[in-house]
This record gives sequence, structure tokens and C-alpha cells, in this order.
Amino acid sequence: MTPVLELNAVRKSFGAVVVADDQSWSLDQGEALGVIGPNGAGKTSMFNLVTGTLKPNGGSIRFMGQDITAWSAARRCRAGIARSFQVPQPFRGMTIYENTYVAATQGAGLSGAEAEEVCLDVLGRTGLLPKANVLAGGLTLLDRKRLELARAMCAKPRVLLLDEIAGGLTENECHALIDLINGLRSTGISIVWIEHVVHALLAVVDRLIVIDFGARIAEGDPHEIMNSRAVREIYLGIEADA
Repeated sequence: MTPVLELNAVRKSFGAVVVADDQSWSLDQGEALGVIGPNGAGKTSMFNLVTGTLKPNGGSIRFMGQDITAWSAARRCRAGIARSFQVPQPFRGMTIYENTYVAATQGAGLSGAEAEEVCLDVLGRTGLLPKANVLAGGLTLLDRKRLELARAMCAKPRVLLLDEIAGGLTENECHALIDLINGLRSTGISIVWIEHVVHALLAVVDRLIVIDFGARIAEGDPHEIMNSRAVREIYLGIEADA
């Protein structure tokens, strides 16, 4: 089976600063892939390369079997690659519904009744439907995170990239988010999730990748990776013999 997303020896640097060092990995249909690494490791830059807001210095990116390395960010979004941002960025003066409608029309290219149907369905699944007419600027952190996810979902993605969406949430809010993301997985969407809240990742992902200085240093079963020497020393800052 052809992977839904493939990075092949992707490289990106800003002068001497390397943010992607021969990144090579793939994502299967319906799979959830977790990504961890210390701050500044290049995780968000990797998302920017996948979505097209950064152009690589080398290597290639394939989506649904097609080479999309030269595609614009808008074309990639229309094709089915959507993302959330670490810091939610809603249109604060618009309602929740209006925010999602923009995503459905501009991100997915939908219009009229079809766009409205998608928005209402996503708002229902994310628990935001009762607040559809509330201005986004006054939302709680959890609801801003939900709206960030809802907007990405309204772009009708095949691949959904989540950037630290659990950060700052309470334990109960985090469990609610985990349930929501697991529910989205049941629809067949493939997910790549960058997260520092490790227990959230372990409740969702099938596989885990560790990135440091732009390079993939470990990959495999999430629980085995979290107990590995590389993660203890590099990510958690614990001596291997501690």
C-alpha cells in the first residue's frame, strides 16, 4: 500500500542552523504518528515543510503517491493536508461558525450548502455547535484549541498535522481532547501529532518519532521509544545510567 505521506531525505537550513537533516519517514492511511523532541529540534519546521510554507533545500515530499515538493501551501491544503497551530490563531472578531466556514470555503474549496453541512458536522463532533454564534475572541483555551482543530477539520484533510494541541490544558481537558482525536481517527484520517504532553500521545499514536537538531534519531513503538536510551538522554535530559 502506498503511504499517504512520505518525506525522502528532506533537508532545510538557515545558514548554519539545520532544521531538517535528511528527514525520511512515511505515514500510512489511518495511522497516527507521534513526534517528540526538545524545543528547537525542528518539529514545527518539519510541519512547515510538509504544508509548503517552507521550501526544502533538498529531498522530496510525496502525498498520495504524487511529488508535491514544488506545490504551494494553498494547493497542498486543497489536496488534503491541513494543520493546527501551537498557538491558536482564530479570527477573533468572527464567530466560531464563521471561522469554520472560512476554512471550509478557502481551505477545502467548498461552497454553499456543502460548506455549511461540513461546518455543522465538524462543530458537532468537536462539541462547539452550542457555541457556534459565540465570538472566537472570548473563548477559553480549551475551546480555542477545539476551534483550531475544527478549522483544520473543515478543510477536509486526508492528513491532519497537530502542533502541541494539548499544551496548557488541564488533565480533564486533555482527556476530552484525546477522546476527540481518537474519534477523528475512526473516520480514516491520518494524523501526525507533535506534543510535549507525552501521556496524550501514548493514548493515541501507533508509532513515535524522536527528532533532535533536525534529524530523526529514533522511531518505533511509542512505549519502547519512551523507555529508550536516546529519549532518556536527549529528550528527557536523564543520564542513561540513572
